[in-house]
Amino acid sequence: MAMRPPSFFGGLRARELSGGRGSARASAARLPYLSDLSSDPGDRGCGVISVEHSGDAAIPFAVSFCKVPQISRLLAVADEDGYVAIYDTRRRLPSRSSSIEKSAETRLSDWVAHNNAIFDVCWIKEGSQLLTASGDQTVKIWSVENKKCLGVLSGHTGSVKSLSCHSSNPDLIVSGSRDGSFALWDLRCDPKTPNGHGEACLMSSAVVKEAHSPTRRNRTRSRAKGASTSITSVLYLKDDISIATSGAADNVVKFWDTRNLKAPISNKTSQSTAQPSKEGVTHGISCLSQDSYGAYIAASCMDHRIYLYSTLHMDKGPIKTYTGSKIESFFVKSAISPDGTHILGGSSNGNVYLWQVFAAFLLPFLLHFIHCIHVKLLIPFSLL
Repeated sequence: MAMRPPSFFGGLRARELSGGRGSARASAARLPYLSDLSSDPGDRGCGVISVEHSGDAAIPFAVSFCKVPQISRLLAVADEDGYVAIYDTRRRLPSRSSSIEKSAETRLSDWVAHNNAIFDVCWIKEGSQLLTASGDQTVKIWSVENKKCLGVLSGHTGSVKSLSCHSSNPDLIVSGSRDGSFALWDLRCDPKTPNGHGEACLMSSAVVKEAHSPTRRNRTRSRAKGASTSITSVLYLKDDISIATSGAADNVVKFWDTRNLKAPISNKTSQSTAQPSKEGVTHGISCLSQDSYGAYIAASCMDHRIYLYSTLHMDKGPIKTYTGSKIESFFVKSAISPDGTHILGGSSNGNVYLWQVFAAFLLPFLLHFIHCIHVKLLIPFSLL
């Protein structure tokens, strides 16, 4: 597998993991054996988790591993019924045939977080707290230990679709909503009057409305086709001052400087991720993801492609394009691995695809999963 030489920070990370300077052989040994990947039970971390409540199945809308290495085995799962569950993936996971009966054995806790669907979850504060973004137009802060609501972020006028936390300050949050806006939050701010449930409510520190509204030239066409201006994904970038956003109405990744949110950064970093189709239709982006170093951003586009950007060379546009999966829904997601070497992508045909980021040939490795419906979400790669 052809791999790009590690960056300076990547080399430091490799030395930290291997306990020394490392070598090409040691680096190769840490790469996964793609043909060995499986969801069949029998090995640690392999198996099937059934999401249900009182015998009724629920569709999981968001999943996230804890980012703290010592407890990265903990998996948060949020579903369409407003529940959040925490699973220990180091326990023996059940097989497909026994998943309904035995999934509870790996579940550490669960609770009703919202009376509406939850579209995203985000671990913060060293894994002690969890953020949930819901169709009830709010974001809630939860204590993972006692399942208590610590606060409500209110102000959006549409379903909250995406969350991201500042890489070095867990009190700084960005959220994106179906109302077309993204909002910045500082959890250190004093809450306003509690809501009817006695929950402390926090207001946003900044809001950018119509962040991905169609341009004047394309506005008539987009309105005629009923295009949504929803924000589909937000990312706090690793430089700690920039935010990336994507929308359902265009194929543009926009970059914003949090110190001046009047307009996105005016350079070539906001170019389209793909050319319009022959019919003149622009394809929205379902999600954005970045590696742990902040070197790369992967964007899943509704033209059935995943585009890779280098944050150091955004003016060059996508440096790689990955095909093979079918992205026919904004629920079909992808994620780049923390070390930036692989991309995992769902597909509307029920399969999951895995790409080696810098392989000579970019054809994906097909993972035959057991989903009977479209693969609508992906478990992001855990920490390596």
